[in-house]
Order: sequence, then C-alpha cells, then structure tokens
Amino acid sequence: MLTKIYTEYIISGSAKVRLPRAVPTPTLSVVLPCLNEAETLKTCILKIQQTFFENNIQGEIIIADNGSTDDSQAIALRCGARLVSVHKKGYGNTLQGGIMAARGQYIIMGAADDSYNFFELPRLLEQLEAGYTLVIGNRFKGGIAKQAMPLLHRYLGNPMLSFIGRLFYNIQIGDFHCGLRGFHKKEYERWNLRSPGTEFASEMVVKASLNQAKITEVPVTLSRNGRSRAPQLRTWQDGWRHLHFLLVYSPRWLFIIPGILISVLGLLICLWLLPHTPEIRQIQFDIHFMLVGAVALIIGLQLIALGLISHINGAITTVFPKRRWTEQVTKPSFINKMIFGGLSFLLLGGLGLVYSFQIWEETSFGRLDPQYMLRVLIPFILLLTIGVQLISTGFMISILSGHKR
Repeated sequence: MLTKIYTEYIISGSAKVRLPRAVPTPTLSVVLPCLNEAETLKTCILKIQQTFFENNIQGEIIIADNGSTDDSQAIALRCGARLVSVHKKGYGNTLQGGIMAARGQYIIMGAADDSYNFFELPRLLEQLEAGYTLVIGNRFKGGIAKQAMPLLHRYLGNPMLSFIGRLFYNIQIGDFHCGLRGFHKKEYERWNLRSPGTEFASEMVVKASLNQAKITEVPVTLSRNGRSRAPQLRTWQDGWRHLHFLLVYSPRWLFIIPGILISVLGLLICLWLLPHTPEIRQIQFDIHFMLVGAVALIIGLQLIALGLISHINGAITTVFPKRRWTEQVTKPSFINKMIFGGLSFLLLGGLGLVYSFQIWEETSFGRLDPQYMLRVLIPFILLLTIGVQLISTGFMISILSGHKR
C-alpha cells in the first residue's frame, strides 16, 4: 500500500497536490475525479489497491478533488491516495488537474462513485502495454446493470452521439462516453485537451484520432453507483455540449457537406426554372421558387467557404492534422485562381446588369414585366454574389496562409 507521508506543492497555480515521499515512479496512475463522493470513495480506492497488489502493478491513485465539502479529502488521505485539489469547476478541469499531477507512464481515469469495476483495470493496462495509445471501455459490450444508466442515455443519447462520432471522425468506437479509459501520458500532452466540462470525454477521443493515435476498446461492466444523492449529470445540457464539440471539430460535416447539398439543390432549381414556368399537378413553379433556389445556392456556397476556412485555420493552428488538399488550397497560385475567377463572375454579372438596363431603356424607363425581368436579373445577381464570395474567400485564405508563413 502507498505510504501516507505527504508534502505539498502547487502546480500552475491552480491545483494543490499531496505527493508521497520516497515512492518509486509508478507504471500506472489511476485518476478519479471527485466531488462529494465520501460514500463510495474508500471502496474505489481499496479496489484499485487490491488490483495493484494482485496483478503486481506499480501504481498510484490520484483523487482530483473539485471542492468537496464532505469527508472525501480526508478519506483519500487516510486510504493512501494522492490528493489533488482542483479549483476550476467542471469534470474536464478536474481530470486535467489530476492527470497533470500524475507520474505514471500510463494513466487510467475512472469514476469515484463505484459504478466501474476497478478489478478490470488490467484489461486496459494490457492494451496500453501492447502499443495502443488510447484504450476505451465499452459498457454496451461488457454489460450494464439494471438502473446503472438512465434509459434515455442508454438507448438514445450514448448510441446517437457515438454514431455521430464514428460517422464524423471514422473512429470505430462503440461507447464514446465511457468514463473508464486509459492512455499514454506523453501522448496525452500532445493532444492539448481544454474542455472544462463533460465534453472532455469526446474531446479526448477526437483529438487522439486527429493525432493518428492507435485507439481500441475493451468490454467493461457498469454497475449502479453507490451514491444516495442524485447524479450531477445534466442530460440535455451535457448532451448538447458533446454534440456541439463533435460538430465544431468537423467542419466537413458542419459546413462543407451541408453546403454542397444545399448549393446543388439551389442550382438545380434555378436551372429547372430558368427557361420556363413548369406546372406539376396544377401547381405552378414560377420565379418566386427560382428566387428560393438562388438564395439556397448562395447559402450553400457560403457554408462551403466557411468549411474551407475552418479546415485551413485548424491545420495552421495544429488543431487538425495537415492534409494535402489544405496545402494545395493555401498556395498563392490557387488563391490567385480563386480571386481572378471571382473577378470573372463579377464581370459577367456586371455585363448582365448592363443588358438589363438596356431592356429597361427600350421601354423609355417605363413599367417592365416583373416575371420576365426577374428571370433575367436573378442569374446575373447570382453571378455577382458568387464573384464576391470567391474573392473574399480567396483573400481570407491568403490572410490565413500569410500567418502560416
């Protein structure tokens, strides 16, 4: 069992740490976030210590406390764990403080509510030692006890968010939000995780994937937690935070794919209505519907531009890995083509406006047929708008690539 002789020091001014003296550098650090977990904390620590002993693991237990007002801190010290007091509130902040203080080559994070089976820690450690960078538990494969997970989370929230994560990031993980997971500390430091709340779990998987980490999962069991109080998880608010993060770090799905679909739909509508006014089952599609198509085309192209800019900015700031196409897009030759292409669209649109003005002049600037004139004007206004979008996007990419250089 770990010694109970402690010293204190401050890490980055935000976390107070009690560190055992004269303890060999551990192979594994188990980090448990804690906020008023006096009912279950001792049980968790004893299970982890028993696992260390039975499997000959040189390990340490870190209790990252986020301002407990019960006996959690005293229990942690009495049971021989290291106590890290993290002042910034939030699940992510708490774990970051505990992980920062960890000394082990490998780190496994869990929960202090006795819902995870810590006798399964060797399963995760075995995969880490086999070369995997991130090992995540899968509660759906290992087994979820009755009332261990709310039905809304079990059958809607977790499956849906995990599906979105697999779709957006091509990560074959079945349980994105399992709190029992292990990773290499050196690799973790490269991921630069920052999320303060529960979305920290999604950020870890996404950024590990973006950094080409080797990811795998192992079956783990989930039991009903040992608390007598209600859980601190907020279903809708925390679910939105996870979804928001998954979208923000995937400009392809947030901007580019919707932009392509919307712009193609808008273009087809415009081309369909440009030469005539079709009628389907006595429903007439006239210039008003064509105007809707034109607006859809503009919105779609704007979304594509935002997606390109987001990808390039992410690559420059190292949030996203560098890709060949982002390198091509930031080259001066490509930027010049985009700007001059935009100028060409502006010229065509300007000529179209001149032509429209001539039509008006032929009527001695009198009354015009609205349907005919809008069918003439909408395409030319589209050309002008697309030209402005191309030019502004080209210059924006130029600004970003200038910062890169």
